[in-house]
Amino acid sequence: MAFAEYADHDGLGLAALVKKGEVSPAELVEAAIARIERHNPTLNAVVHKAYDEARKVAAGPLPEGPFQGVPFLIKDLGAQVKGWPRSSGSNYAQVAADAADSELVRRYRASGVVLLGKTNTPEFGIPGVTQSERLGPCGNPWNPEHISGGSSGGAASATASGMVPLAHASDGLGSIRIPAANCGLVGMKITRDRTPICEVVDGAMGFSVHHVVSRTVRDSAAMLDATDGPQPGDPFTHPKKERPFLDEVSRSPGKLRIAWSNETPSGRPMGDEMLAATQRTVETLKALGHEVFEMGLGIDYRLMYRAQGLVSASNFAASIMRWVEALGREPEPGELGPLAQRGYDGGRRVSGQQALWGWQTLRLINIQILERFQAFDVFLTPTMSHPSPRIDWLDPLTVDIKEFDKRQAATYGTTPPFNFTGQPSLSLPLWQSEANLPLGMMFTGRFGDEATLYRLAGQLEKELPWIGRKPAVWN
Repeated sequence: MAFAEYADHDGLGLAALVKKGEVSPAELVEAAIARIERHNPTLNAVVHKAYDEARKVAAGPLPEGPFQGVPFLIKDLGAQVKGWPRSSGSNYAQVAADAADSELVRRYRASGVVLLGKTNTPEFGIPGVTQSERLGPCGNPWNPEHISGGSSGGAASATASGMVPLAHASDGLGSIRIPAANCGLVGMKITRDRTPICEVVDGAMGFSVHHVVSRTVRDSAAMLDATDGPQPGDPFTHPKKERPFLDEVSRSPGKLRIAWSNETPSGRPMGDEMLAATQRTVETLKALGHEVFEMGLGIDYRLMYRAQGLVSASNFAASIMRWVEALGREPEPGELGPLAQRGYDGGRRVSGQQALWGWQTLRLINIQILERFQAFDVFLTPTMSHPSPRIDWLDPLTVDIKEFDKRQAATYGTTPPFNFTGQPSLSLPLWQSEANLPLGMMFTGRFGDEATLYRLAGQLEKELPWIGRKPAVWN
């Protein structure tokens, strides 16, 4: 398969060619390897390569799933792949070779994909940028001097540059939607507990979910169909669906009540380009027949983030304690990066009373947000407050940590509330900035209602097609 032709197809498109006998999985693997080898020196998106294993798997037989023969990458955080190393982006938390696949990885394999390697992630997935002492910075294919987002920045960079048509990603405070917005992709943060968790730290708070970033809406929906469902031992009721999500993409969303807001947790206004993009989105939605009106969440953001900070810090310290138990030693001085060290130190100072106060407060705020959704079907905001910034401007390793906090807060802020409530939330690459950087718009649905979001996304993908846009790092 020709170098350019491979990347012009989405995952379902490549699988259709395989089923027709027009291309073999082995050819797809070689095309993906060629693109990784060409673009990875610029982007640093792929941090572990398993080419020989992929070639053996591609030789078959492969499961007859919806993505049979399609090359695929796993984020180097949380998900376990048998025989592969796992770094979590850390110099401390090393696993030489995982003993077995996570349940989610087993489902990916059953969908027919061929695993090629692992993608870059920041240490423990903490910031909204993909940069660590262990793995280095990951560049954005639209401009490699700009961030690819975090913590699934490697997955987004690899997908946007055409190395693979879709890749595994996870989202604890925005880590699917933020990279999708930075790199011009579809990024669905699914309802909590819809797909299997991969580590105990994912399930402890319920903030984190695992899915994919992709170039098309249908790939996102089809992979969720392939991975959706409870696993043995799940303690919560699995979110229901009426029909396959892939079927929803082509269905009319009907007339939706869509609230929109440009509010930020700090109260500081978003950048002019984001404000303008929001208005263009509002006008597009009105022209499509939806009822669109301005309404914010009406919550105390300062209180919410204070509570979340206590909960997340204590959970992170508990996670490091598990690594201490597994490795038989504490981290050595300098072995944790600045954000991880601060999180560990701060988490150990949080009392049980403070942690539970944080949980209670988040629960009360969650109720406020979920009640708000009785007034509308979908909530629209920009995914980010500004277009993708430069790597050196938002670098947790070189920028003073307090200044980094301020800059990150000015860049992000709309994504976390829906990790706390567990609602599905979707970033779509509807617009481009004056500097030709993607501008993502975020659509959040009611709990368990990915179906409405996929119907609306399918409609917007037809109205404002993005698949023809190609980043600077492509050919």
